[in-house]
Amino acid sequence: MPITNRPFFSLQRLRAWTVLGALTGALCGASAQSHRMDWDALTQRAQTLAQEPFRANSDKLPDTLANITYDQLRDIRFNTDQSLWRSSNLPFEAQFFHLGLYQTEPVRIHELLPDGRVNHLPYRRADFNVGKNTFDTSAWGDLGHAGFRLHYPLNGQAYKDELAVFQGASYFRALGAGQGYGLSARGLAIDTVGGSGEEFPRFSEFWLQRPAADAQEVTVFALLESPRATGAYRFVIRPGQQTTTTVSARVFLRAGAGPVNTLGMAPLTSMFLSGENQALPSDFRPEVHDSDGLMIASGSGEWLWRPLQRPKAVTVSSFTLQNPRGFGLMQRDRSFANYEDVEARYERRPSAWIKPLGDWGNGRVELVQLPTPDETHDNIVAYWVPAQLPAAGQPLELSYELAWQGDAQQRPPASWVTQTRRGYGYSKLSAAEQASQPQYVIDFAGPALDALPANAPVKAVITADANGRVLQTLAYPNPATRTWRVTVRVARVDPAQPVELRAFLQHNNDTVSETWTHLLLPE
Repeated sequence: MPITNRPFFSLQRLRAWTVLGALTGALCGASAQSHRMDWDALTQRAQTLAQEPFRANSDKLPDTLANITYDQLRDIRFNTDQSLWRSSNLPFEAQFFHLGLYQTEPVRIHELLPDGRVNHLPYRRADFNVGKNTFDTSAWGDLGHAGFRLHYPLNGQAYKDELAVFQGASYFRALGAGQGYGLSARGLAIDTVGGSGEEFPRFSEFWLQRPAADAQEVTVFALLESPRATGAYRFVIRPGQQTTTTVSARVFLRAGAGPVNTLGMAPLTSMFLSGENQALPSDFRPEVHDSDGLMIASGSGEWLWRPLQRPKAVTVSSFTLQNPRGFGLMQRDRSFANYEDVEARYERRPSAWIKPLGDWGNGRVELVQLPTPDETHDNIVAYWVPAQLPAAGQPLELSYELAWQGDAQQRPPASWVTQTRRGYGYSKLSAAEQASQPQYVIDFAGPALDALPANAPVKAVITADANGRVLQTLAYPNPATRTWRVTVRVARVDPAQPVELRAFLQHNNDTVSETWTHLLLPE
């Protein structure tokens, strides 16, 4: 799988991505108020398209935009006084992104009026301030847009903050109060691993539902298209300390298209470069990541925590589940001291927690971890893979709530891992023995442990797969932080193969923590 760069432009650094392949669809821009649209009509359109061969987008970007530089594109700004719904003084506003450079695939955007009529929102040169650029735009016509962002007074009534962004393929992001952009979500992932190459479905068309004057949520409809799939999507976004996006998806596999090896639903994409479990000696910052772990709530009630890593080769982990209660890529470390980065402010990056709505049945949560040379590349992907794919043209319907969480975030009910560290302090083991016998130090905290007396008989239950031998374990209270600490020392049977480790805390045969599930990477 290729490492995919990020879709948003930052004053701090370039985070652009390249979408591979001609991933387009029918960009049928309706004339103003020429037809009506609702959820069922959008579903019917996606189902109809799934019966037809995929047609690549024929729109050609003008040469001046196709050959634009990063600095030139940054100089193009949307005129905020032209924001959609600003003149009506509505609680939400929408602004649009200009095509160019990495964003070459146009999307069509419409306003959905309260009575169901559709008002097409064409590209208008007057909506943008092009800065120092000198473009001849006379022949451009309705180019379409690269995407859009929604604004809302998230952090105070004086200003409408950026709330959510839809830009590039099927990527989108949102923010809660006090947060800064970090990880992204996607509509759909196809063959991220295990196929002939990753396919990036894209949202080719959007409908922004006009909110009421007192609205506390905003709704976006989207049409998804790719060579092997189509989809109807609805996003209901509710801003707050924890902004939530309720996602409804109806996905159709195209008739006559190639087989799909891995259909990733509710995908999340993030970045992990270094952490307390995997330091980067050349970097002054203790940790650099948008997410530090994958958390899963199984249908049986077990909670799992998988610390993220930056592997030397593509690494895939799968967790088979029935009716999961949730999963997400979490940013548990919330202190500036964890990162010491005054520019990136990783402690403000949100966690993304997905709570299924309805019965998801059997399937697996898959975690893909990729090598990365630096922090400008996303190298972490997690998604749900249903056990059974639908027949071509038949809907795969899934709904979930995606919560963008800050300091107050989803936790297991008992206790959870606060940090995972690898290495030794003073030891009588030789350097060679320490290298061949990795040691982990794991801290747990939470209400189930807080309720126990200091001398409670808590033990660590630690297991390894057939490629590992647990040499030593210890569990004891940490008086400095009033948490519980576990140390575990392991050895590999085959150093060239990974070792799967599991650990949890037990008190009088009762489980009092989530399960730490870690992959010891090959040497």
